[in-house]
Parts: sequence; structure tokens; C-alpha cells
Amino acid sequence: MRTALLAALCWSAAFAPASAQTTPAQTTPAERARIDRITARTPLIDGHNDLADQVHDLYGGELARIDLTRWGTPQSPLQTDIPRLRSGRVGAQFWSVYAPAELRGAEAAQAVQVQIDIVRQIVADHPEAFEFAATAGDIERIHRAGRIASMLGMEGGEPINGNLAVLRQFRAAGVLYMTLCHAQTTAWADSATDAPQHGGLSPFGEDVVREMNRIGMLVDLSHVSADAMRDALRVSRAPVIFSHSSAYALTPHPRNVPDDVLRLLPANGGVVMVNFYPGFVSDEVRLWSAAQSGEAARQKALHPDDPAAAAAGLADWVAKNPRPAATVAQVADHVEHIRDVAGIDHVGLGADFDGVPFTTEGLGDVASYPNLFAELMRRGWSDADLAKLAGGNLLRVLRGAEAVAAASH
Repeated sequence: MRTALLAALCWSAAFAPASAQTTPAQTTPAERARIDRITARTPLIDGHNDLADQVHDLYGGELARIDLTRWGTPQSPLQTDIPRLRSGRVGAQFWSVYAPAELRGAEAAQAVQVQIDIVRQIVADHPEAFEFAATAGDIERIHRAGRIASMLGMEGGEPINGNLAVLRQFRAAGVLYMTLCHAQTTAWADSATDAPQHGGLSPFGEDVVREMNRIGMLVDLSHVSADAMRDALRVSRAPVIFSHSSAYALTPHPRNVPDDVLRLLPANGGVVMVNFYPGFVSDEVRLWSAAQSGEAARQKALHPDDPAAAAAGLADWVAKNPRPAATVAQVADHVEHIRDVAGIDHVGLGADFDGVPFTTEGLGDVASYPNLFAELMRRGWSDADLAKLAGGNLLRVLRGAEAVAAASH
């Protein structure tokens, strides 16, 4: 058991040298001191990290092939490791366990089970750094001990195979939230990025939300359509989360949350955890990405039997049309917009690291959260409001869900 002194030393450790960082430091000593004070008292909780999927896809799930105790190198594609989590002041992390949207039934469930096993191995292999948390109280206790609280969040509802018993099994396996769907519409929930079939949630989809309330599983509304968001907010008795979404009013990507939904959050108590991905926080990047997708389709049509020629054509287009940069200031704009519309009690952080093909300048990996905090400090944010953003709001949401579940039994 770590002593309080050891825990304090863990949280007050200096940032890694600038020469070692994959994300450049953008904070002053005074800002870092404020960040340390805030994150020592309140755990910085991130809503969504896809490390398990990267370990599965890039390394065949073989953890022996990577060293999470070493700060990432330029050769490593990973945006997450223990030193960078420490430098980023992360106190708790929801690890995404994901099934590709095209998988169905038992295949989807198996994909999630494999990723649950990867996360469990990571936590077991590094007990000095990680510990599983099941409750808000656990998160706070683990944070005080100087470790990073670890929770499972299942991305996509397809793995339950339309069966509430399977949902309960995932909850018993430690899954603390479920995203109702992913990139494709399911048999019971409309996706934000697919053709709607239910006008939001089907009657069974509403039953899923009620059962998640009963068993203390957070309802995650990232990836669902705006109508599904509204349906879930109407049905849910517990606060919901958006584990990795931003503001539609600033970047009108269907993955983002429209203002009318933001205005519903105070009555529900939920929280939008802002995504750092450039395509969700910069409209210039969103439009560039759409144009790139169109060019990829054009090249494929021009060269249906020659993938190499199609790839070369797309590479030439990208060289002539470089991707715009997204900035820390734009992410801060999304944070402030959600605060302004929904209220300071309804915004959090869900960066989506290791789940995106490219990142925002200054927010390139899990070491970079202080850069966002420094930007907000310069805009006049108080320590109390930054603590709510960091993790205070999510802890309140989790306690609310725990209370609803307790009252259901």
C-alpha cells in the first residue's frame, strides 16, 4: 500500500523533458503548479481511450511486444503509455473495449471479450500504475494512492446481440458504460453515421436504457443519432454520458452533440466529454476529410483494377491539398460552448487517444491534457471549474447512476 507521501510525489513529479515529449509543452511553471494542485485533489478522468484495440490490431494482442513503462518513441504509433499518462496528470481512464461495427452477434461479443482480456492483462502487469475501479469511491481511493483508476467502457451495442442477459453479463465482467451503437445502426439504435431505421431508439432500445439504469451501467450516447440521444434522455432515470463527443454548433459533424440536446442535459445531470479529434473540433478539417473521402472514391472509380494507381492518385491529391491543422484553442472553444449551453456541471474530457488517425496540434497524446488546461486558465477559468471539467462532473454522474441502481433493488 502506497503512503500519502508517495502518492503526493507521484502527482507533483516534474513534466518529462521537452526533448522527450511527443507533444510539445505549452505551459508555464505557474500553470503547471495550478494543474498539479487541481489534479492532486480531483482525478483527471478521460472518457475514452482505444489502447486495447491498438494492442490487438498492431501487436496481435501480445503485450510482450510493447513496453508501456517507456515514454513513446517516434517509431511507436501508440499515443498512450504509463510515463505519458503520468505527465498528462491522468488519474482515471475509461479503456474502450470495442467490436468493429460490421461484426454481429457472437463474433462481436468475442471481440469485446478479447479486448477486456487485454485491458485486464495491462492492469495486472502494472499494479504499481493501474487498479480497476468499480465505483466513484474506488476512483477517488485509487487516485489518492497514486495509481490510475481503470474502468471498462464498451463501444457499441451490437455485442449484446439484442439480449438483456448478455448485457448483464458484460456488466458483471466489469463494463461500466456501453455506447448504444457505433458507426452503423443496430437492430435497436440509430447511429449518427448511418441511415436511421428507428427514429432514434426502438422499444427494445428503450428497454436497454432502462436495464442499464437498473444494473448501474452508464448510458453512453456518443455515436448515436440526435434522435436516439433525445430518446435516451427521455427514458433514462440516471445521468448519461457522451464519452467522446464535441459540439455540433461549432463543427457540424453528425458525431457531435446539437445544442437542443445540450439544453436537455441539466435536467438529466449528464456530461459531454469533449473529443480532441481534429475532424470533430475543426470545421476546416471536417470539410477536408469529406473532400479526401470523395477523392478516394474518385480514384477508385478511375482505377478499379489498379489499387496502387488509386493510392498514388490520392497521395498526389493530399500533397496538393494538405490537411489543415486543428488547435488546442479550437478544443477549448468546444469545451466552452458546451459549458455555455449546458452549464459548467455538464462538460468533461474524452480525448479518443489511440482511436484516431491524426491528432490536434498540442494535443497529440495522453501527456498533453495540461496544454488544454493552460489554454482555459488563460481564458479565466477558475480552479473550481477546471476541477469539474477534469473529473468532478464525471464522479457526480457515476454517483448518480449508482444511486439509481441502488434504488432499483
